[in-house]
Amino acid sequence: MTIGILFVSTGGICRSPMAVGVFCAFAERAGLGQAFEVDAAGIYDGHAGKAPTLLATEAASRRGYDIADLRARPLVAEDITRFDNVLAMDRSNLAAIRWLAPRGLTERPQMLLKFSVPASSGDVADPYGARREDYERALHLIETGCAGLLQALQAPPEATSRRTPRLIST
Repeated sequence: MTIGILFVSTGGICRSPMAVGVFCAFAERAGLGQAFEVDAAGIYDGHAGKAPTLLATEAASRRGYDIADLRARPLVAEDITRFDNVLAMDRSNLAAIRWLAPRGLTERPQMLLKFSVPASSGDVADPYGARREDYERALHLIETGCAGLLQALQAPPEATSRRTPRLIST
């Protein structure tokens, strides 16, 4: 059985596809690529079907992540039921996801940076329309969050008291 991970950003063309690329690469390097179903979505549906932005694709590529084939899609309520871990890039995304969440699942969505080491309640700022450096900064934060998420998913249950991801059974 695979563990579902959904990364959610505003339009699904910058941060969430970069997070998919990063997390999938980290999981592959750890020999756990088949353990996860990883996807991205946006709370705004205006970019549906579009590829990641050129600057997002270039930033990811420079660090060895291939995101060119990903396409944006809008978040739907069923995603929150389907995916075990629903991870927001910023607080406004988190609020939108929780508003959309079915009853009883409003706490499932979490901030990606909750899993960074040290943990943070901060945002991965949206680089859309900004400079190359802003994409690099966002990607660095995404790498930190994804590394911590993968670590948390592999940890024994007693080690994940402040984190609530579904764990890999070994």
